[in-house]
Amino acid sequence: MKNFILVLFSVVCLAAVVNADQTETFDWEDGVSTALAVYGDGDPPMILTVVQDPVHGGVYSLELEDNAPSGTPSAYVAWIKGLQDGDEVTGSFWRYDVTPGGSPSCRIWAHWNDDPVDIMGYDGSASGNAEYGEGLGWDETSYTWTVADGHTGLVIEARTYSSDGDIVWIDDLTVTAPDGAEIILPGEVGVNSASWGEIKADFK
Repeated sequence: MKNFILVLFSVVCLAAVVNADQTETFDWEDGVSTALAVYGDGDPPMILTVVQDPVHGGVYSLELEDNAPSGTPSAYVAWIKGLQDGDEVTGSFWRYDVTPGGSPSCRIWAHWNDDPVDIMGYDGSASGNAEYGEGLGWDETSYTWTVADGHTGLVIEARTYSSDGDIVWIDDLTVTAPDGAEIILPGEVGVNSASWGEIKADFK
């Protein structure tokens, strides 16, 4: 009986290790870092600024000013590498706007990027949270992605839905991924910019 209990205990402990997750956060409190990259039409597609008002927590937040003549520009705020089928990644951040039922609005979104080196790699949309928020100030948006089809990397986006010159803010980013995956957050990679045309050209 003791041997059975010991074996059962070992199996439970092994399962706990296999299923362990890691969580990383970023809150723009260094006052300098913005995003890993920006994407969309426009040069740059977004104007990113670390500001002190409004903030959700701490002293700073990230201001996203739409600078695209069309489309839905996005800031790449996290890059998770070393994933495998069945893995789950959860991302969340707080967003701020005061325009109920209208633009500017913001969503948490993502795309697959299986290139282990280039932040601008693109291997298809991974979708995200369809809700724009109530537009009554700060609210938290989150989404969980399940890895499939052999993808190994995921880039989480703060995507804006508005007009050129409109502004939203985000703060207090949290990313949870399996142990063994690599989570890269702002400040760890310089800001890059690319248009949809440039990305499509990579697949010709």
